[in-house]
Amino acid sequence: MYHNPVLLKQSVDDLVTNPDGIYVDCTFGGGGHSREILSRLSEKGKLFSFDQDLDALKNTIDDPRFTLVNQNFRFLENSMVMYGISQVDGILADLGVSSHQFDEAERGFSTRNNAPLDMRMNVMQGLDAKRVINEYEETELADIFYYYGELREARKLARDIVHHRKTKTINTTEDLKKLFSYLPPHKVNKFYAQLFQAIRIEVNQELEALKEMLVQALNVLRPEGRLVVISYHSLEDRLVKRFLKNGMFEGEQQRDIYGNYKKVFELLKSKAIIPDDKEIEENSRARSAKMRTGIKV
Repeated sequence: MYHNPVLLKQSVDDLVTNPDGIYVDCTFGGGGHSREILSRLSEKGKLFSFDQDLDALKNTIDDPRFTLVNQNFRFLENSMVMYGISQVDGILADLGVSSHQFDEAERGFSTRNNAPLDMRMNVMQGLDAKRVINEYEETELADIFYYYGELREARKLARDIVHHRKTKTINTTEDLKKLFSYLPPHKVNKFYAQLFQAIRIEVNQELEALKEMLVQALNVLRPEGRLVVISYHSLEDRLVKRFLKNGMFEGEQQRDIYGNYKKVFELLKSKAIIPDDKEIEENSRARSAKMRTGIKV
């Protein structure tokens, strides 16, 4: 299977309130969420799905109500304008890396396989993991490891990489992993997961793209339109949670002319929805998933 969609029923239940409406799936992938959305729409309904990965285009859906947009979701608003759409009824984003991307060894996303240092979701872009590891300054690497991987030993890791690459280019995931062979076995799996996450986020500018999409989603949604976001790590979830709460990522919350805090979304549920034990057992990727839904005020 290309990708086993997480929180499928729960997310689409929250999303689709008008069968005649216009909806956006920001992360098409294998099309699991998109197919479920289409099953809830009438003949008048429309669905626009985004994916920057060329592999995802192979999964396109033959349905007159469906349009697949080969773009990063950070271009949401401009793309909707191009299709003559000013407002939509709901937007879904299932963030992170698809199962397919992890399983394609040569893409370099997985810690399990030896592959070229790539990690690009869009294989047409210039920046890849090899360039990050071999060309970034030591301080840049340390910041990436600390902020995106939440690795306490970020400075030492960056120093080790810079020292090694002076004599030999780091070309593959195995080359990179060998630099940290001194780690105790019980720490290895978690460490590599955090390290690869940090590099991947930098390569694909994931947090910047997420911020841009969220701001544009607020512009594109009609009043009472719904934004449903499924995240897989705390960095994403913090951004989503804060934005749904007050429409900001940092700084002081704004007040209206009466001194009240200005809301841009009402939360459909006060706490994030997480998969049940059965779903986690059937799909290990679901283990870290959190879903939040906001209704535009």
